[in-house]
Amino acid sequence: MCGIAGLVDPRLSPGDLTDAAGRMADALSHRGPDGRGVWAEGAVALGHRRLAIVDLSPAGAQPMASRNGRWVLTYNGELYGTEAARAALAAGGHVFAGHSDTEILVERIARHGVAGALADVEGIFAFAAYDRQERRLWLARDRMGVKPLFYAATDRRFLFGSTLTALDACPAATFSIDPAAVSSLLRHGYVPAPGAIRSGVSKLEPGHWLSWRLGEAPVIAPYWSLDAVIAAGQADPFTGSDADAIDALEALLSGAVQRQMNADVPLGAFLSGGIDSSLVAALMAGGRPTKTFAVGFTDDPRFDESGHAAAVAHHLGTDHTTIPVREADALALVADLPRLYDEPLADPSGLPTALLCAATRRAGLTVALSGDGGDELFAGYDRYALATRFATRVAPIPRMLRRAAAGTVRRMPQAGLSLAARALPDPWGGPEGADRLRKAAAQLPGDGFDVYARLLTLNPDARALANGVPGLPSPMDRPGDGPLLDRMRRLDSLAYLPDDVLAKVDRASMAAGLEARVPLLDRSVVAFAWRLPPHLLVRNGARKWLLREVLARHVPRAVFERPKQGFAPPLAAWLRGPLRAYAGDLLHAPDLGGGFLDRARVRAMFAEHQTGTRNHAVGLWPILMFEAWRLAQHSA
Repeated sequence: MCGIAGLVDPRLSPGDLTDAAGRMADALSHRGPDGRGVWAEGAVALGHRRLAIVDLSPAGAQPMASRNGRWVLTYNGELYGTEAARAALAAGGHVFAGHSDTEILVERIARHGVAGALADVEGIFAFAAYDRQERRLWLARDRMGVKPLFYAATDRRFLFGSTLTALDACPAATFSIDPAAVSSLLRHGYVPAPGAIRSGVSKLEPGHWLSWRLGEAPVIAPYWSLDAVIAAGQADPFTGSDADAIDALEALLSGAVQRQMNADVPLGAFLSGGIDSSLVAALMAGGRPTKTFAVGFTDDPRFDESGHAAAVAHHLGTDHTTIPVREADALALVADLPRLYDEPLADPSGLPTALLCAATRRAGLTVALSGDGGDELFAGYDRYALATRFATRVAPIPRMLRRAAAGTVRRMPQAGLSLAARALPDPWGGPEGADRLRKAAAQLPGDGFDVYARLLTLNPDARALANGVPGLPSPMDRPGDGPLLDRMRRLDSLAYLPDDVLAKVDRASMAAGLEARVPLLDRSVVAFAWRLPPHLLVRNGARKWLLREVLARHVPRAVFERPKQGFAPPLAAWLRGPLRAYAGDLLHAPDLGGGFLDRARVRAMFAEHQTGTRNHAVGLWPILMFEAWRLAQHSA
């Protein structure tokens, strides 16, 4: 993986243009510690920071020009299964200078154009390719949004970069905060694409390309569509037996894992002990020496999965490392999150993720495979079960009775609701049970989709907290039609997965100089997942049924069958304890929010949380992350 950046600006002198591209690239040095490159011509400059994974020689350096000289490419990512493309290029007379996938990509673009090259490429990537003949700049981003790409365009200037940090580093650029993006952040915990926290800046959406030439508006189009994949899968549903489905998925996953193990540097896997990461580790191992890594919350066993991970690793025979995470380690990282996230992101699991990535890199690895994507594709989230149960068991109850019940729960004090939750089974029980009850009760008058949407909403009154500013458009506002389970999986795949989960892992891994790969999001696996009927996804209350059956061929059920745990720290307790002073300093500062937040509402939330009247942890966290990020940007 790498960092890319660049600009087109005819107002700058050649020296200033090259200097600007260099500054933008250097702002991404953490993403590419192994090399730096800048190419400039006329009004165009491309920058690159390299994390060498395949072909560590200078032949893989970037920006890279095509053999015919027409195209120049700066590229962040990894292509998989490139043997056929390499053979086709060689058969056409191309003599390779090295064996990097960058050379394959730029030569495919030279022969087929950007749109043609994207048609059958497999991998995770974001790139910019400049056509010197047409004087046209092209951007593209991978299908599921694993790698990020931001841009800012007018008819006279164009900037792009892997992260906002690169755009902010351009001397000629100034970007203010977008109030609508703040409102969205408070609601979702992330800024949904194509929006960005900066006004005038956009994210290129997954599966899209962009084309721009001086004096013109950008042209943006999809080269791949998840909705098209869903429609194709539903038109051709899987009709084989259970055994056929298990065989088919195992073959697809095995192929994806093997393709993604290609590297000229040490690689391993993240292993939480859950279904997804255990399956990836099992398919990696297969009799080969494999390094696996897990974090363990030594101060709170309720959030500690390290024992489960160790049991899976022992069965698979991996070289396993448990990274102990003390409360003090995670707390010390909180103040560093504004540096880690170029755009504020309110996912508390980013703390252990960052610690895991840093420790994995210190252990000598440069590549790690993860199990991200399994919950969205194969229906693994608790919210799917809650919403489905609501739709089948609660929605038929007269709405008047449901409204009355909702009011009763709403009026219950937090202590009483927590006591009631302790007597209930998962997912209502446990330390988060009371909050789940309150969230679900708020949607009692609605339907199953309302429950799902509420469980994904961090602040129901986000607009009021943002001084009445409505949020940016989001896929969550367009739920679509069809079965409830499919609608939930689709929306999570379009929004929560790329804008939260994958963004979190990208920033945490790249901050450590580590490449994270996601075999469960291989194109063939995604297409197969959307052919599966509901009984292969959820059966007898077991979510991710088909993934479990594949894993059972490699790991005994007694080792992996357990209630699902999250990767998030005990945020509610921290905000009343060790993080109370940190949060209080931010929320009681005279300039709280810089005009973007309703200070009285925010401070009332914090006060209620401290007294235990309500648990506002998930609602306060995006406020804290925004404010810490805003102050860090101001001081910079």
